[in-house]
Amino acid sequence: MARRILVLIGLAILNTSLVAEDQPSNRQALFGDLHVHTRLSFDAWGFGVRTSPDDAYRFAKGEAIDHPSGYTIQLDRPLDFYAVTDHGMYLGVLDAAANPDHPMSQREGAENIKVEMSYIERRQTYGENFAFARENPDEEVQKSAWRRIIDAAEQHNDPGKLTTFIAYEFTSSIGGNLHRNVIFAGSNAPEKPFSRLDSPNPEDLWRWMDEQRGSGIELIAIPHNANKSNGRMFETTTFDGEPLTAEYADFRMRNEPLVEVTQVKGTSETHPFLSPEDEWAGFEITYYRVASWLLSQPSGSYVRDAYKKGLAMQNDYGFNPYRFGLVGASDSHNAGFLFEEENYIGKIGQFDGLPVHRGSVPVTPASDEAPAAYARNYFGRWSSAGLAAVWAEENTRESIFSAFRRKETFATSGPRIRVRLFAGYGLPEDLNSPDLLDDAYEGGVPMGGDLALREEGVPSLLAWAAADPRGAPLARLQIVKVWVEGNDQKEAVYDVACSDGLEVDAETNRCPENGAEVNLEDCSITEGVGAATLLTRWEDPDFANDQRAAYYLRALENPTCRWSTWDAIRADVSPRPDLPRTLSERAWSSPIWFEPSD
Repeated sequence: MARRILVLIGLAILNTSLVAEDQPSNRQALFGDLHVHTRLSFDAWGFGVRTSPDDAYRFAKGEAIDHPSGYTIQLDRPLDFYAVTDHGMYLGVLDAAANPDHPMSQREGAENIKVEMSYIERRQTYGENFAFARENPDEEVQKSAWRRIIDAAEQHNDPGKLTTFIAYEFTSSIGGNLHRNVIFAGSNAPEKPFSRLDSPNPEDLWRWMDEQRGSGIELIAIPHNANKSNGRMFETTTFDGEPLTAEYADFRMRNEPLVEVTQVKGTSETHPFLSPEDEWAGFEITYYRVASWLLSQPSGSYVRDAYKKGLAMQNDYGFNPYRFGLVGASDSHNAGFLFEEENYIGKIGQFDGLPVHRGSVPVTPASDEAPAAYARNYFGRWSSAGLAAVWAEENTRESIFSAFRRKETFATSGPRIRVRLFAGYGLPEDLNSPDLLDDAYEGGVPMGGDLALREEGVPSLLAWAAADPRGAPLARLQIVKVWVEGNDQKEAVYDVACSDGLEVDAETNRCPENGAEVNLEDCSITEGVGAATLLTRWEDPDFANDQRAAYYLRALENPTCRWSTWDAIRADVSPRPDLPRTLSERAWSSPIWFEPSD
């Protein structure tokens, strides 16, 4: 098998022009967050968050905003797109109850909903706040809050600088997490969002979404935290336990073309139980369901497992409900997130905004600041992730939403790593060609696409990644393959490009270690090791042209300190022994599906 690998610095060919033109080769990488909560979410209010949708969009533009733990947060560089996704259920209820001029403040129990509280008071009253919201789901209050969200998105949408999307979260938890973020393509939005109060069944959400399209409103839903679904996110039956059908697959895919693969509450790519031969399968794994000590069943809860199940259903029944692309997000309940291990700010306001509250540094058991055992263990498993990214002609709603639809998307664990993946029979062999990108689009399909296999010949994959200039260098590029062989669902991980001139071992399909290390005294990393850019043209050594398969790209950075280690170093204490001390930040492309010809 021929394998050609280049390690290039600042390769302009795949970076793309900033000028928007019709040809796909001029698409640019844009980064954003499609999962952000503000004071209008019932839980964020209970966590002490007082920033608004307007504040959230100012933050995305690069402005500083207040964190409820008493400091300010500000991005090191603005984002390209953003969506406030406050919970559709109980939307704005607690915010209204805390306003003495609002009628909601006169209802029983509202006197306990206060704007200012200490950390201890906040934890003690959170359950009461939630109970008040549950007992007072005022429709007019929710419509008013929804209007505020729409107005903020419309006001801050600035094509070419910051694209904002009208959005909200559908929050269903029946036996496990079934949450979705609903993203609207343009300025048209319904009078109120469809929430769990209307139905906990995601299929009812999709029916409502189809109705919106019938009235001219285009939208998609993005499932998140499949890892916490207890196997329910990617089942082989409907919500009510009926067998899946081709109609179901079409129904789901037109409404949910993307899945959020990484965020603060963990990564949903795969689990060590499901991928025991993948050395990197344990990345930022959280074991429990949302707000619970109940374990989440791995099978049916991770995207790689779903890709395999989808291929098996395609083989057996002729349809695949799991042909989705990938994005990342933060799920910040602070109106903003920093996406940096070194500057981790937590997810849920005052509850985990300081190291002592998230359990990354020790506290005196008798201290008033001592968090519950839940916080000390549960919050420490959370991740400093992640970002959604697209390849789009320009930074506008139309162009970015089009990328969502065609699934030319990728996810990162936080750094702005850029990745591209193509597959085809006519991909260029000259990786130095100035026409490389044009030829890749012309001779193949990009990530998110389908490649029809020929009876003869082996297709190739063109894989590329560029490191975040402000992050660590790249260590390796990997192709993850899933396929079905007979009745067996299979997977394999191939290293396809190595940093520092190293070569992939043909027997193990692994790069040698490049020698990059982390000094746990100060979190400094080995200098001069790793790559700014990795590019390769690769052919699957185990390819079969009669075999249905899917391939996606995974790019790994050199190791760096995890956020919990940074917390410990600053506090001059030892890092918690039960938490990883380092990690390898990464990016994932959407897959390309290989379909045998009839």
